[in-house]
Amino acid sequence: MHKIRNIFLIVSLLMSVGLGAQNMTSSPFSRYAYGDMNENVPTGYRAMGGVGFGMRSNKAINPAQPASYTGMDSLTFMFDVAASASWSRYKDAGGMKNKANGNLEYVTMQFPLYKRWIAMSLGLLPYSSVGYDITLRDSIPGYHFTKSYTGDGNISQVYGGLSFNICDWFALGANVYYMWGDLDRMRTLTFDEAGLNTTIQSEILSVSNVRFRAGAQFFHTFGNHAFNIGAIFENKMKLNSEYILIETQTSDSIPIFVDGWQLPMVWGVGASYTWANRLTIGVDYERQCMASALYNGAPGYESGLQDRNRIAAGVEYRHQPGGRKYVDNMIWRAGVSVQDEYLTSIGAKRISATIGIGFPLWTIGTVINTTIEYTHRGSVAGLEDNSLRFTIGASVAENWFFKRKL
Repeated sequence: MHKIRNIFLIVSLLMSVGLGAQNMTSSPFSRYAYGDMNENVPTGYRAMGGVGFGMRSNKAINPAQPASYTGMDSLTFMFDVAASASWSRYKDAGGMKNKANGNLEYVTMQFPLYKRWIAMSLGLLPYSSVGYDITLRDSIPGYHFTKSYTGDGNISQVYGGLSFNICDWFALGANVYYMWGDLDRMRTLTFDEAGLNTTIQSEILSVSNVRFRAGAQFFHTFGNHAFNIGAIFENKMKLNSEYILIETQTSDSIPIFVDGWQLPMVWGVGASYTWANRLTIGVDYERQCMASALYNGAPGYESGLQDRNRIAAGVEYRHQPGGRKYVDNMIWRAGVSVQDEYLTSIGAKRISATIGIGFPLWTIGTVINTTIEYTHRGSVAGLEDNSLRFTIGASVAENWFFKRKL
């Protein structure tokens, strides 16, 4: 019992740190809509390009696929926490800038409720992040001015999920999320000429909402060959939100309240193949239907939003699981992903390449997972973002539910 109490104390502390964390991104692409979206896969799967819908393992907590929770050992308690540090170089019309960030990524836990048939997962995850600082100089005949764009904030979420093995080859699962957070954006227009007032426009989008995700997995093993096929679905839902637009020139300000946002419908499919517990290959496809969801009181396509498509593929390899040499048990991973930016006018693709290594600890059921991710984003609007992110996570699997005989 003391172990459970201690783990909840640790989770509470880490969640308190996560709630205060901001600026998980410094990309100018986060200026639009809900900012940079997170895929919510564990560190090991991130190293495989961010696959998750078809992944099923007794060594990883996979919040992206709620049907996967029953893939764990029925006597094991699992805990996963990760943090990241990133360096970004982005270019816009104002020039080139460098920026470094660091943050807590997620905290998750998982445990069985009834043998191998029912399992539960809980945790804290990011949903999206905003963080940018852009300054542009411009002029028109007779006037010279500076335009500044700044933004920060994030939307966080806590989740609880259940997974059920319907039979030996099929599982269903569902997550419920509570989302909250603020996205703050400011635009400033400053004139060089005396007598012209500075204009500031400030936007604050505050959200608090409950949403759901359903998942399903088919899985089977033939000797040394294991196959998994999975799918997830989220229906379009109203986003409880408060939008404040304040336009300030001298001492005047106008607050505007609008309740016209929806979370988009999301669906995805994935598959994975594992050979002899040594080689795993996974692929994912996801579609986020931003164009048909309300944004600022109108359908997304009227606000310049488009559907977001993401394709990911990755591989994982162990030389000899259970071997006597440490290197035999190390986990080597690599992957790639390609996805659209969901603003039509940008016309950008986000291309990422990842590599990672898992370092198992001999004495306890813990793996230290590391991932290095390189991401390139470019657009017709002149924006370019190149970033390098290092993520480290500790995945703990402890045999807590085994009853020792006296």
